[in-house]
Amino acid sequence: MLKILPTVAVLLFIGVHSGHCQQKYPFQDHTLSTEQRIDNILSLMTFEEKIVCLSIRPDVPRLGIQGSSHVEGYHGLALGGPGGWGDDNPVPTSQFPQAIGMAETWDTSAVRLVGAVEGYEVRYAFQSDRYRRGGLVVRAPNADLGRDIRWGRNEECFGEDPYFNGMMASAFIRGLQGDHPKYWQAASLMKHFLANSNENTRVHSSSNFDERLLREYYAVPFRMGVLEGGSRCFMAAYNAYNGIPCTVHPILRNITMDEWGVDGIVCTDATAMTLLVKGHHYYNTLEMAAAQSIKAGINQFLDTYRHAVRTALDEGLLTESEIESVLRGTFRIMIRLGLLDPPELVEYSDIGSDGESEPWLSESHKQAVREVTRKSIVLLKNVNSTLPFNPSEISSIAVIGSRANEVLVDWYSGTPPYTITPLQGLQEKVGDRVQILTPEDASTRSAVKVAGEAEMVIAVVGNHPTGNAGWAEVTKPSYGKESVDRESITLEEESLLKDVYRTNRNLVVILVSSFPYAITWTQHNVPAIVHMTHNSQEMGHALADALVGDYNPGGRLVQTWPRSEDQLPPLMDYNIRNGRTYMYFEGKPLYPFGYGLSYTTFSYSNFEVSDTLLSGDGEIAVSVDITNTGAREGDEVVQMYVKHVSSTVLRPQKALKGFDRITLQPGETRTVRMPLTAGSLAYWDPAMDTWKVEPGTVVVMIGRSSGDIVVEETISVENG
Repeated sequence: MLKILPTVAVLLFIGVHSGHCQQKYPFQDHTLSTEQRIDNILSLMTFEEKIVCLSIRPDVPRLGIQGSSHVEGYHGLALGGPGGWGDDNPVPTSQFPQAIGMAETWDTSAVRLVGAVEGYEVRYAFQSDRYRRGGLVVRAPNADLGRDIRWGRNEECFGEDPYFNGMMASAFIRGLQGDHPKYWQAASLMKHFLANSNENTRVHSSSNFDERLLREYYAVPFRMGVLEGGSRCFMAAYNAYNGIPCTVHPILRNITMDEWGVDGIVCTDATAMTLLVKGHHYYNTLEMAAAQSIKAGINQFLDTYRHAVRTALDEGLLTESEIESVLRGTFRIMIRLGLLDPPELVEYSDIGSDGESEPWLSESHKQAVREVTRKSIVLLKNVNSTLPFNPSEISSIAVIGSRANEVLVDWYSGTPPYTITPLQGLQEKVGDRVQILTPEDASTRSAVKVAGEAEMVIAVVGNHPTGNAGWAEVTKPSYGKESVDRESITLEEESLLKDVYRTNRNLVVILVSSFPYAITWTQHNVPAIVHMTHNSQEMGHALADALVGDYNPGGRLVQTWPRSEDQLPPLMDYNIRNGRTYMYFEGKPLYPFGYGLSYTTFSYSNFEVSDTLLSGDGEIAVSVDITNTGAREGDEVVQMYVKHVSSTVLRPQKALKGFDRITLQPGETRTVRMPLTAGSLAYWDPAMDTWKVEPGTVVVMIGRSSGDIVVEETISVENG
């Protein structure tokens, strides 16, 4: 892991001055328990102050309490960008690849690094004298599952597998919140609970599926984000689940709070309370919507709510004690962030102090972005070692395509301090050794002309992450974003690639996209294809490193890429057993889940399981030796899947249970070991309302992807 600016630094004490002055109230005594302090705060607050604290600015000025607002941060702190998160005065911050790109690293340490860098910058912007901007509650990560590649917000998630997404979400959360046993660097507020993966009808539609899929699929990344990552906050989704809007669904209390221990912030999505009346038509009045939201566990409204809450109280639909009950979660987060304690006690209080320079301009943060971006690059095809190319052996390169000379950021991005485009990265990398040719204009004719004049062509194509249009609008059918699902998975620029290929077959395609594309023609014809995502300020440097071999791509796909839209079930079919994701997909994909190539080769040997009998509450060790059999240093992603041979319930044809990305020198061998617990093989038994480990035969598989299993072993599982 790269060394970054110190992450042991804390929140400036901005509200309660008693931390370094004479104490006035008991809640200012940090030696009291959290619940004792909250008891005192609530006893001192007026009725109106309690209503105010149901917002995302839980301030009580009369008591000297200033809370923290929310910021966006899927792939870097957003205090600017297309979404206008910096208002009219954006603050530049480090911008990493989109979340789906970070996931393609298959590297939890890299994702944790992203969280740590972002958390540090969140603190700096919030408490440095130069800015005083933003907040410490970060709306990230998105723990929803990318079950359908037509989902408009696909770029925000970590992919289609629940275990994998949970691992990535947990890593990001741990980096963001920090390692201190008492205080958090920032608070992770996961989005959007639950099953929010369609855009066009999200404000009134229902995601319908059975309880097993709730427990075994859709809730898994959120559960892991809480229990393993340490998040205690989340945003409820717009959509309904089995007919009940998620904003007021019983699972908010029954599962997230009572079972998992969520005791912090549970907020609505923007205007979601109002949509309970005007979108879902679930309640007749806003007063009832407000009352039922609070009863369900909501403690922060992203909505115009105050009049509705007051009226609900007047009409007896809600009690003051019910408001106090949910407000406790907000104050718990404030205490964990150190907002009520003296700065000398809070681990992160010195970030941004004493004239510290802006962290996003530091070499350590720049290098962190470059390293994560390089790790996110996926090599999809490479016939006859087209890549890497040697600049000393090529006289000219034509660089074409809509994405060749730009770095595009998305709706939830911040403003990067700088950007390096693919063209700039290549020009910097090859210098005067290679002539770089570019089209005179954006026409196909101009692109074909320069392609015919060059020895090699690099075409950088892909989607526009904001749709290149206003809210809820896109300019091409394959584009998607918030409020817009994709109408097509066909790459419009494939027609350009065909024209260029007829002129010059020495063509390398760089697909920069937020989604998988059905690039069947390109895969069949073009000798080399690379995939990466938008948003990284270091895109051009990272790509150039990979193209010339200064870095060997090791990323892997995190979704199944179909050959055509005909292979996809209807978008609103949330029952993934109907042929969705690698776990139930019946056809032959263009690229399978977990797929990615390398400039070197790897062999697998000495596969072992520590025991072929796994007790119902036990664990075995799975190991395999990986050898780099090529001539270059490279990364291999070792993936462990399981298959239940004779389960009493329908199980996936494969399910990921472990993975490890390792770097090997030529000729080097390393043993990869992964644990397999009986608990990870359990299914949810609705009749018993519990997890059940059933006896039977399980095949343990190790492979390069879900579609390339190299070795396997059969084990027996005893009763749980």
